[in-house]
Amino acid sequence: MSSTRLPGKVMLPLGDTTILDHGLTRCREVPGIDAVCCAIPDTPDCDVVAVEAERLGASVFRGAENDVLDRYYQAARFMNARTILRVTSDCPLTDPDVCGAVVALREKENADFACNNMPPSWPHGLDCEVVTFEWLERAANEATKKFEREHVMPFIRNHPDAHIVNLEGPGGHTVDHRWTIDTAPDYEFFKALWLHLPMGREGWSYKKVLEIVDANSDLQTINAGQDRLEGLKKSMRES
Repeated sequence: MSSTRLPGKVMLPLGDTTILDHGLTRCREVPGIDAVCCAIPDTPDCDVVAVEAERLGASVFRGAENDVLDRYYQAARFMNARTILRVTSDCPLTDPDVCGAVVALREKENADFACNNMPPSWPHGLDCEVVTFEWLERAANEATKKFEREHVMPFIRNHPDAHIVNLEGPGGHTVDHRWTIDTAPDYEFFKALWLHLPMGREGWSYKKVLEIVDANSDLQTINAGQDRLEGLKKSMRES
């Protein structure tokens, strides 16, 4: 809720519900997932998010606002999780099948960490990460830099001992698409996109969304030209 670029973004309306609802609904559809937990800051302005998440049937854990790594770690302990899939609540087009493929890849390769953006090869907004509890705990105990605490996974991504696998995406021009909500232009993009999306599960596939966006050049320009790593770069400069 404390986003500096778009405050309260996860509670903004999109279609007939909230951005948070879209994200949680898609997370519940990920193959191989046992439970969904919202790891929410313990600040008063996020009370409304906790109420909405509980109303939507998700478990809720509340922890440190700025030490997001510790919040995720404590949430994993709270849920007694052995493997954790991480997606962010500002990505209402999270694709359950893509997330499920990353979960399956980590299991198949017996990896410590799996993702789909090393390097980026999917539209920004389909990013997901899967990590074992052991490595999340190690990161929580050993990470010291500000950007490592704020962005959760950099300690693991950069550790030479971590066994890491990546799910490669379609690449090409798809990497330039921005399907996350972090700024006012992003929200305008989603409101315009929602007028084109078919109702129901058919509209959940990234392939369907890509087909619509590619066919409507006006959609592509609404939130173009933003750096997908802006937040991480800012945190690294301040560390």
